[in-house]
Amino acid sequence: MKFPSPIAVQEIAQLIGAKLVGNVNGLVTGINEIHKVEPGDLVFVDHPKYYDKCIHSAATFIIINKEASYPEGKALLIVEQPFEAYQTIVRHFRPFQPATQMISETAVIGEGSYIAPNAFIGHHVTIGKNCRIFPNVTILDHCVIGNNVVIQAGTVVGSDAFYYNTKKDRDVWYKRMESGGRVVVEDDVEIGAGCTIDRGVSHDTLIGRGTKIDNLIHIGHDTVIGKNCLFAAQVGIAGATTIEDGVILWGQVGVSKTLTIGANAVVLAQSGVPASVEGGKIYFGSPVEDASVKKRELIWIKRIPEIWEKIKGLK
Repeated sequence: MKFPSPIAVQEIAQLIGAKLVGNVNGLVTGINEIHKVEPGDLVFVDHPKYYDKCIHSAATFIIINKEASYPEGKALLIVEQPFEAYQTIVRHFRPFQPATQMISETAVIGEGSYIAPNAFIGHHVTIGKNCRIFPNVTILDHCVIGNNVVIQAGTVVGSDAFYYNTKKDRDVWYKRMESGGRVVVEDDVEIGAGCTIDRGVSHDTLIGRGTKIDNLIHIGHDTVIGKNCLFAAQVGIAGATTIEDGVILWGQVGVSKTLTIGANAVVLAQSGVPASVEGGKIYFGSPVEDASVKKRELIWIKRIPEIWEKIKGLK
């Protein structure tokens, strides 16, 4: 999540009640997750296992619960509860704004775009030219829709991330992380009926230009989908996944989190993708394998009873 303009790190420290050490005169450009951080970003860490990874990431500013060594040019913001500090920052820069009408006065809708009855358009949403938004579509705050986009009835764009801070030494084990990111849908995308596309936790969920999405598909937070992809019905994609250009996912494919599917890969129906796979190949099975290998394997499995009868006959 980028701030509207760079903020003095001293102001951030004051907002969250942090002890500031290091680059006390720095400017913070945004807050982000560890796998998405850029120079100028703020990141939080509350477990010693991840101290080193966060401190030596691209992030310039680290909210942490213990003083530690750090590279020159970086700053630590030391607080007792880094997670709560993160929540405070997101709420400050992206406060909840109740809706008072179906299409917010702050929404910007391009020339030639059609918004059907009962569609909901939230605060600060941008919709490009010549789009078709069908009944009961919900586009929530700060989302961006490009030109020539079609969104079929009942789809939700920009719902909160399914992303929780987990600690089992407290009464409530799972505390939801406030979602400060957006969904950005590029030009010429078509999204079917009854889909759900979660906003990023602090970065953006991105749907690349020309991608076509069938009905009843879920896309998790911070997922980046390339250009000209094709997803058939009931595909489910977990958070922070990267799907490169030209990927085809056939019906009921399940994709795990934080992995990459290479460009122009094809995953056949009802397959499960638990880890990154190369582009330019056809995959099948759960876990997925090269489809030609998997099909030969299934043929041999079918022949097991026949082979067993032959083995028994040798006795």
